[in-house]
Amino acid sequence: MKKLLIIKNLKWVFILSILFSLSSCLDDLNIAPKDDDQALSESFFATNPNSYKQFLAKIYAGFVVTGQEGPAGQSDLGSSVDEGFSQYLRGYWQCQELTTDEAMIAWGESDNKTIKDLNFNTWDKDNVFTEAFFARVFFQVGLCNEFLRETTPEKLTSRGVSDDLKTQITKFRAEVRFLRALTYFHGIDIFGNLPFMTDADPLGIKPPMQTREFIFNYLITELDAIDADLVAPKANEYGRADKAAAWMLKAKLLINSKVYTTKDRNADALVALNKVLTSGYIIIADRNKLFQADNNTNGAQNEIIFPLVSDGIKSQTWGGMTYLVHGSCDNAVGLLLGVDSGWKGYRIRKEFAETVGTSDARVTYVQGNTDPASITNPTVDTNQDAFVQGKKLTKFTNVRSDGAKATSATFPDTDFPMFRMGDAYLMYAELAANGVGDKSIAKDYINNLRKRANINAPTITASEVTPDLVLNERAKELYWEGYRRQDLIRFGKYLSGYNWEWKGGVKAGGTLPDFRLLFAIPANELRSNSNLSQNPGF
Repeated sequence: MKKLLIIKNLKWVFILSILFSLSSCLDDLNIAPKDDDQALSESFFATNPNSYKQFLAKIYAGFVVTGQEGPAGQSDLGSSVDEGFSQYLRGYWQCQELTTDEAMIAWGESDNKTIKDLNFNTWDKDNVFTEAFFARVFFQVGLCNEFLRETTPEKLTSRGVSDDLKTQITKFRAEVRFLRALTYFHGIDIFGNLPFMTDADPLGIKPPMQTREFIFNYLITELDAIDADLVAPKANEYGRADKAAAWMLKAKLLINSKVYTTKDRNADALVALNKVLTSGYIIIADRNKLFQADNNTNGAQNEIIFPLVSDGIKSQTWGGMTYLVHGSCDNAVGLLLGVDSGWKGYRIRKEFAETVGTSDARVTYVQGNTDPASITNPTVDTNQDAFVQGKKLTKFTNVRSDGAKATSATFPDTDFPMFRMGDAYLMYAELAANGVGDKSIAKDYINNLRKRANINAPTITASEVTPDLVLNERAKELYWEGYRRQDLIRFGKYLSGYNWEWKGGVKAGGTLPDFRLLFAIPANELRSNSNLSQNPGF
């Protein structure tokens, strides 16, 4: 049975003015579908011409905020999932980083149940963090589906929507289909097969399970279908998707095709990537600006193809950039990073430092801790704060490029660069290293990234562009940007061939079984939908 969500004077669209500069609309929207079996009140659209853009803002905001009252209270996902744990970026980042050599977290079981299972690659179907991210993925998909159901040409005509607004909504729909594709991309990367629904499916049904390959093929078709309706690269409002964002997402899918479908699509990935590389986005001269509190205005927006937008006042959350800045430091370093406290959370494993070295200017070690060190076993005492051991880095900061303070010392203004041109350079180099693309161009891309971080950085020749070198460059350039697990899997280094401390729960590191390439479908989801089946090994 369809459930109607009544829209009336809600407070939670904190990010609306950041994305769209609609200051008069901040209190107009209340959308809280907990799943795909919920719909919006027809009166919301019929009486409010601004409703379509407001709903679009909610979908963008869903990658950043967790609910309707700020950092805690009225969670989008109800009371069954911890609101802070469920923030989209936090969940995605933890799956991609804590399970690799790029991050290990010190927090014990008393406050963060099952977090050590990500550190040790021993997660199961009851892991609260993967369960929270799974729920967030399908909250986002549900919002996208409902927006598309409510913006069909037939419904717009029945409501008397003007031709000008219809034209705008055509572009909104393309953006929403991009956002849905991005969400499903993250879903298949982490969970493999998934429950799958689109706006073409009726409300009220339990979604069937579809294979990773089926969803992959659907996403490629979707991204091709929306290309004509997306705005040109760099022509949209900051924080919103354009053609280049869709090309980058398509290239991401295709470069991972062999993992997702067993089919090598690197040649197709190159076609999509070349569109990104000629889109007008660039690598900026000062790399540090990419990770600072004003990276929406300091020039970094010329490299960041698609950001997740944060604001210290209007998008407060205990996940996202709040988590990424506070979690990387202690109190003393936190002051330097522009936040009021350090949570003593995550740091890298010693093997990461041994692999990438300590001399590359892109890898910012915390002063006084430049020697690789082993990590104390966090299972000795479940309340142990092991942050004092291991290697600490920084990357994101809540300080502006001119040195000024951000709007809040608790909740950063820094936007997360989901897609950026530096990554596109390294994707091209990877394709060239694997026989698709020009190694001469690839070595220039790598050298440009090295030089912009350190004018005295050593350069490489075309013959040195190998998969191992590219993987190492990706670690240096992109650490903590949510790619490491995906990269290690694609390069064949995740299960075996490369060890790091506590990989597989073994201090010296060990080989992982094949089923650890995926996370478990949460037990609660299996109980609630008989169409679903568990991934092998769980």
